[in-house]
Amino acid sequence: MAPAPGPGPASGAPGGRAGGNLRRNAVWAFVGALLASAGWTTAVLVVPGMVGNSSDSAPRSLGSYHVSDDFCTVGKPARLLEKYSVNTSSTSPSHHTDRNPALDSMNCSMSLKRTGGNSDSEYASVYLRADLHKAVNPAPELSANKETYRSRGYQITTIPGIGDDAYFVYKDDGSSDKYRDIYAEVDVRDGGMTFYITYSASYTQGKATPPSMDELRTMLQADADSAVRAMRK
Repeated sequence: MAPAPGPGPASGAPGGRAGGNLRRNAVWAFVGALLASAGWTTAVLVVPGMVGNSSDSAPRSLGSYHVSDDFCTVGKPARLLEKYSVNTSSTSPSHHTDRNPALDSMNCSMSLKRTGGNSDSEYASVYLRADLHKAVNPAPELSANKETYRSRGYQITTIPGIGDDAYFVYKDDGSSDKYRDIYAEVDVRDGGMTFYITYSASYTQGKATPPSMDELRTMLQADADSAVRAMRK
């Protein structure tokens, strides 16, 4: 069973303030990604065999990777934050770290606002997560996740030079005449460490222009590389 990726940005619901609809669109895409990740992590912990046969499931080296108590600081997406600033509130930014004999994990979420942007015409968020798999080999998990994204119409691009395996995921949903929804992600595996950074945004058609696919790939790839390096320090 492959992990279900986040559903990607949903189409805007009619009615209400545009800003509220944009926020709901991006939030539901973000929540979907969180639920999918949590569900797959539980499956890996409870049923390790589901991600590969017994010869593939032996744990891989974690090298010098380690968890920290504040992943928003360690994994700070500096390149993305050249274009955006953090929209601070009671829930943003937020971070959490879990330590477990089989799996250590840490995450960070931020609500974003574009420098000079209009909150009524665009809404964006970024989510980062790193897992240190101590009981299983996460390689089959990452491969299954990639194929699930591909089967659902996401564009997949391999990224060389980061870890053992890395790829960029992208989907631009402009099917609504009111809203344009963007989902972008970089996934990395290095030994027994997995990391991903997810960007999710909604824009009002004709009032705001989202970053291009190439811009997002460049920013997220740079921030993934920096986060992975920081986890080894």
